[in-house]
Amino acid sequence: MDILLGVGGSELSYQALEETIERARTAGDELTVAIFDSEEVSADIAEIQRRVEEILAETDFAVDTRRLEGETPGSELVSLAETEGFDRIVLGGGERSTLGKIQLGAIVEFVLLNSQMPVTLIR
Repeated sequence: MDILLGVGGSELSYQALEETIERARTAGDELTVAIFDSEEVSADIAEIQRRVEEILAETDFAVDTRRLEGETPGSELVSLAETEGFDRIVLGGGERSTLGKIQLGAIVEFVLLNSQMPVTLIR
């Protein structure tokens, strides 16, 4: 399976990266990490890429990385996944409200509503 993981700098996206690497290693899947800048977190794209590279260095797992530089990361993730034939998109996100409902960020919501392929949300 060919998996596209979006990492936008939230702690949940780094957790998703670590979990997805382990799952991909176990299943023998190919993994591509798309790094993007998100208005939802204060980190810039260079800082996000540095942290992703640190995590990847610790895992010793071959991963292709891409930087999404545009204004609409959700749209770019969906477009990349569709044009390059990925089988699944994986994202970290989703906080629980005080009433127990899951609250999604704008990027996660866009991908979930617009992707033509399965999307896995890691919380």
